[in-house]
Amino acid sequence: MSVIIRENRKEDNKILAKIIRTSFHDFEVSSTNGTVYSDPTTDDLYSLFQTGKSALFVAEEDGLILGCCGIFPTENLPENTTELVKFYLTKEARGKGIGKLLMEKCVEKAKELGYQQVYLESLPEFSKAVSIYEKQGFRYLEKALGNSGHSGCNLWMIKKLD
Repeated sequence: MSVIIRENRKEDNKILAKIIRTSFHDFEVSSTNGTVYSDPTTDDLYSLFQTGKSALFVAEEDGLILGCCGIFPTENLPENTTELVKFYLTKEARGKGIGKLLMEKCVEKAKELGYQQVYLESLPEFSKAVSIYEKQGFRYLEKALGNSGHSGCNLWMIKKLD
């Protein structure tokens, strides 16, 4: 496997938006309201991730984009906490350890930027991703933190960084 993990580029916008939205169909997520699916920023992730203390990484193999994962300083999160965001892979890339590579790169970047915790929001339909979160040491929360604008999410987790 010759997968490279790199920072996103402007020319990645269209394919990343497609990968994100296709994932909702792949996992038969019934409602896309209040999720990244209907979020207008999904179509221009490059601009979104020009925000300070944020990063979006892309997994690529032989010029083919396989997925993405990022960290973002979501409004109203506790101090020194970032949100793990836009964690999506193509159907072909799932189950091969690529998601783990992307997540580890994001956790490494979060530490580098001085964050002490990583927060995330998800849906039960994305059970494969949720199991990765559990294995990576994320624990469940009772309610949402911050103001992501993704009111359709009903699973919240957090991980303390070493």
